[in-house]
Amino acid sequence: MFSGLKQKFQKICNQFTNKAKELFGYSVIDEKVLKELERLLITADTGVKTTRLIINQLKNEVKQGSIKEGKELKDALANQLENLLETVKEDAASIYLLVGINGSGKTTCAGKLAYRLKKQGKRVLMIAADTFRAAAQEQLNTWAEKIGVAIELGNPGQDPAAVVFKGMQRFKDEDFDVVIIDTAGRLQTKSNLMRELEKIKRVAEKQVPNMKFCTLLTVDAMLGQNSLEQARIFNESTKLDGVILTKMDGTGKGGIVFAISQELGVPIYYLSLGEQLDEFEWFVPRDFVSAILD
Repeated sequence: MFSGLKQKFQKICNQFTNKAKELFGYSVIDEKVLKELERLLITADTGVKTTRLIINQLKNEVKQGSIKEGKELKDALANQLENLLETVKEDAASIYLLVGINGSGKTTCAGKLAYRLKKQGKRVLMIAADTFRAAAQEQLNTWAEKIGVAIELGNPGQDPAAVVFKGMQRFKDEDFDVVIIDTAGRLQTKSNLMRELEKIKRVAEKQVPNMKFCTLLTVDAMLGQNSLEQARIFNESTKLDGVILTKMDGTGKGGIVFAISQELGVPIYYLSLGEQLDEFEWFVPRDFVSAILD
């Protein structure tokens, strides 16, 4: 995991890692140390509920005598964090539906995913189903031209499901391997958006009922606990298969992945750490935790 992104990711984690190293350097672990670790986890966007779950377990291990010093605390924390994250094998689907609020990096991730799948030898079709935001069509078309994959475009204001219907017909007729559907993200009109996503999913699944379908939510790491609520809303409307954590190249701390995994039971699929096409990696829990703590 991370390959060329490892150095960039470690820079992002430095603030957390440096403070954690101080705690892991203690020869005696007491209530004060655990209180500081609790504060550190919350400021890293791990969430109050998930953080308390972690700290309570660590307290139990301290009482039982299995955690006496900093190194043991680090190892126990690493095990807990890793256990909160579901390990998923990368198994390419035939239909990818990308959902998320505006500004979460959805269209960019559609391009990155298309690039990744094309490198695997797949024939990729992209469907620009965000007909509400004109720039989304243009942006996705630019990605398609740059990558060298096919794209189905709609008209401004057109029914997104109609664009998807036409695109799925093309997907079957021209024998593509994979289709990636980019959608709108107007969360301020939540009920309308969710009905729209449900309709899009029904249309796509009806066209190819026996193919593997994957719904991915793009989550902006910089939004912290707001991202958890967004994930909850989308998961209630259109059952999520996984999450793409975006904007990890900024000030995002990424601790939200533990809250999403623990509270919603939705695994993390990909990390997006920049604007370049290859800055997109499959998520490996052990590597992620190691990068945070080491």
